[in-house]
Amino acid sequence: MPLRSQNEGMTVPSRLPIVQAPMAGGPSTPELAAATNAAGGFGYVAAGYLTADALDDLLRRTRALTSAPIGVNLFVPGARAPDEAAIAEYARSLSGEAARLGVEPGDPRWDDDAYDAKLDRLARSGVHTVSFTFGGPTPEVVERLHDAGTQVAVTVTSRDEAEQAAGIGADSLVVQGTEAGGHQGTFDPAAPNTTRLADALAAVKGVGLPMVAAGGVMAAADAVAALEAGAQAVQIGTALLCTPEAGTSAPYRRALLERAYDETVITRAFSGRWARGLANRFAREHADAPAGYPEIHYLTRPLRAAGAAAGDADVPNLWAGTGWRAVVERPAADVIAAIAAGL
Repeated sequence: MPLRSQNEGMTVPSRLPIVQAPMAGGPSTPELAAATNAAGGFGYVAAGYLTADALDDLLRRTRALTSAPIGVNLFVPGARAPDEAAIAEYARSLSGEAARLGVEPGDPRWDDDAYDAKLDRLARSGVHTVSFTFGGPTPEVVERLHDAGTQVAVTVTSRDEAEQAAGIGADSLVVQGTEAGGHQGTFDPAAPNTTRLADALAAVKGVGLPMVAAGGVMAAADAVAALEAGAQAVQIGTALLCTPEAGTSAPYRRALLERAYDETVITRAFSGRWARGLANRFAREHADAPAGYPEIHYLTRPLRAAGAAAGDADVPNLWAGTGWRAVVERPAADVIAAIAAGL
């Protein structure tokens, strides 16, 4: 199929219909966003887990490396954990692991990830797009960003979520299939998303907003299938994890490149929200972890950090999509060029 360009109605301001996934917690870096832009794609800054000041610093560093438009992704705050007793029991179950690693479990607290403060900065930042995960913003937030000249994208996994996003004035939809690595963007986190990307695109297409397809896009054939299904662009994350520009930790990279685990699983073990990652020991041993984001994220963070520091890939979250076996160690520009060559 012919390569699609911005002049043909793309929803991303880039030469190629390829978007770098915002991967919070380390893999996303200014260097990765800039490399994506330089290769013709659309780079993203991941604002999850950052303070507002840290986001400002990240934006400054990114803009020092690229003058092209960039996007920023925010986590929409959710409700407090539904079962505090279950989280307390989960904390007790981690005591042996924590002792082995020489750390104490973290405080399973709730917070809003500095949501309002980061919105205040972004409304003055001049970024091209702000995308939202774990739900949609209020219509007032959308209006505020529109007044600032910023587009709004919302991550959705179903027709109902897409219609909600359209109702609040979203400009585009990031349609996420179950194949995607990392946290699932479902509005209601009660059940995992099991809808494949192709089915999600078919269901959401009728809403009429531009779609960016996310989940399992590792090669040109994956991108072509998504574009032919109605997406205007594809989002890639797992494919970029072992690029030199990514901030992926050393044990995480080794686990991917050495195929240390047999499969991926959808789990709440690390954060209390459903997410897909490599099936390491921690994920397998805690398959019954309760709901509670960000409480469990904070609870397990010291363990995950200690495991990564010790080079133990069996403990940290190793987010990866179902196409993880195709991960290679090469520059982001080469990954993007390989996908673009087949469009």
